[in-house]
Amino acid sequence: MADTYRALVVRETDEGERKGQAAAIEELTDADLPDGDVVVDIDYSSLNYKDGMALTGKGRIIRSFPMVPGVDFAGSVVSSESDRFGAGDPVILTGWGVGERYWGGYAQRQRVRSEWLVRRPDGMSSLQAMGIGTAGLTAMMCVIGLEEGGVTPESGPVVVTGAAGGVGSVAVAILSTLGFEVTAVTGRAEQHEYLRSLGATDFRSREEMSEPPKPLESETWAGAVDTVGSTMLAKVLAQTKYLGVVTACGLAGGVDLPSTVMPFILRGVRLQGIDSVMAPIAARDAAWARLTTDLPPGLLDEMTEIVPMSEILERGPAIMAGQVRGRVVVDPNA
Repeated sequence: MADTYRALVVRETDEGERKGQAAAIEELTDADLPDGDVVVDIDYSSLNYKDGMALTGKGRIIRSFPMVPGVDFAGSVVSSESDRFGAGDPVILTGWGVGERYWGGYAQRQRVRSEWLVRRPDGMSSLQAMGIGTAGLTAMMCVIGLEEGGVTPESGPVVVTGAAGGVGSVAVAILSTLGFEVTAVTGRAEQHEYLRSLGATDFRSREEMSEPPKPLESETWAGAVDTVGSTMLAKVLAQTKYLGVVTACGLAGGVDLPSTVMPFILRGVRLQGIDSVMAPIAARDAAWARLTTDLPPGLLDEMTEIVPMSEILERGPAIMAGQVRGRVVVDPNA
């Protein structure tokens, strides 16, 4: 392997009395690689909501500087001091604080801890793996959460909030493939045809679903995948059927939950939190295996856009503003 590589590096800056940050693509050497026992040549990374936070400085999600953002990547092992992986092995990394506390995927090469890696499933390319990425892995875990709660296609309609985003797009595609009747919530009516192509059959507007809910509303949803939080999650809970399940994985609308206990104690509704960042390897492997069968490649292609690493700084503010559709794959070698 070459002893130099390109990476997007975020460094802390001084802005008067306040600290800021600035990012640029830099040429680094292997001596710059962080600690770890596996070196990976990266084929692709992706853009997730948390990456948008890191790139824009919102929430001060980057814990130390300098930082290479990118919460996920797929590539091949170059060298390994671990018994779990050898040179040439195809691997995926998502979560574990990479891109926040540890250097991440917006680079041509990275050194990481072997316990953070999973083997890429047979038949799945690096490009497909990052078309799925952290967002898609989270969506699959949400669907598994619904299934574990007893929600089936026969239970009734399911709703996906933030449906045109990364998690939402993958969730719509998986649920429709599994035979569910899917209602998509989006604030962008122009995305209805896109969401219909992924399998959505009905739509609700962001405005309608952001209205403050009554403690209980008409029983509508057998299950839900919520990426938004706040009032919209409260609205979904109030509309969930008896013994329904709501999986919650996002906070694009806020971190609060202005709800009541009524859905839980009168309808037995289950609110299931979903976290893919610290999920154990067994759960990750199970989700990735399901993604090889439950997410048709054609639907994945429909929602995937590939951009060079040089464009990623423009996309950070866009994903924070809800202006990114589907999945954005980042090519660090373009």
